[in-house]
Order: sequence, then C-alpha cells, then structure tokens
Amino acid sequence: MTPTSKKRVMMGFASMTLLFGIVLGIILWGGFNWSLAMTNTEEFCISCHEMKDNVYQELQETVHFTNRTGVRATCPDCHVPKEWIYKVKRKIQASAELYHKMLGTIDTKEKFEDYRLTMALSEWKRMKANDSRECRNCHNYESMDLEKQQSRGADQHDPHVWDAMDGKNPTKTCIDCHKGIAHHLPKGWEEAAKKAGL
Repeated sequence: MTPTSKKRVMMGFASMTLLFGIVLGIILWGGFNWSLAMTNTEEFCISCHEMKDNVYQELQETVHFTNRTGVRATCPDCHVPKEWIYKVKRKIQASAELYHKMLGTIDTKEKFEDYRLTMALSEWKRMKANDSRECRNCHNYESMDLEKQQSRGADQHDPHVWDAMDGKNPTKTCIDCHKGIAHHLPKGWEEAAKKAGL
C-alpha cells in the first residue's frame, strides 16, 4: 500500500468514525429528550398506583383540575420545572422516588398516609427554595385582578401585588400560604412546617 492510498484509507476511516459519532450522538440526544418528554406527562405520573389512588384523586377535587375556564394543571405543571436545566435536576432528584417505589415505602394507603408529611415537607422546601417557580408559570402577581378575587384572597395578595407592580420582590412566595392547594394536608403539618421554617 502506497503512502497516498494509506492516507486515503485513514481519511475514509476518520470520516466514517466522525459520521458514526454524529449519528450516534443525534440518536442518544433524541432518546434522552424523548425520555424526558415521556416521563413529563400526567399519564406517566399516574401509571404508579401510589399516585393514581392517592394524590391524583385529591387533585380531581380542586380548582386546578376542573374550573370555569377549563384550564387544567397536570402533575408536571406543578412538580417539574419547564426550563431544561432545572427539569433535568428535578428528574435526577426524582430518582430517589423510584428507589422508594422499589422499597415499597408508600405502596399501601396506610404507608402513603404515614409518609405523606415527609413527602409534603420535601415538596414545600423545594417550592420555597425556587420561589414557587412552577406556580409562577401560570400565576403572576402583576396579572392579578384583586377586585375579581374574594375579599380574603384579595386582602392577602394585595401587598404582594403592589410590591410586584413597584418592581420589588414580594415578601412571600405562593407556597407560604397555599400549602394543600391541590392535595390533602398531612396530619401535624402546621407544627412540622413551622419547625422546618416553612
């Protein structure tokens, strides 16, 4: 084999390796994003009986499920960030939930209720830490019409709406007042939340 033909063979091999790498990369990236999308649906969330038989039933009793406008929140709307980097981080954190699924931590109604406070505190801490980011995907202080709210809600929202209108950060985030908005509150939640600084 002459040096020129050897060079051609090496260039061909390098080109094929590069092409294979690009195609493989596209397939892997596409598969990763497809997996993210498939695990980010309500159908996926309620495919586990623990979710379908417990919190999903509770969600159906709330305004986030059925309301006059027909706008409906699904599990990922409230529990999974929309921004890609935060979504991936949340999916990694959710791997602990798979671990508990395998252990059977909440596989009966009784076990679920026994563990409800732990799960609620974990979710409330996450929401407090991210300033109720998933709530704010739909709710916005600047868009609130206090005159259309019931007086109790309007009174509670009023200072935060004006803070937001003035360009200030509101002193409270959604989860500070709206624990239990879509799911039943666990026994002992007030004392536990206070103790956790929530």
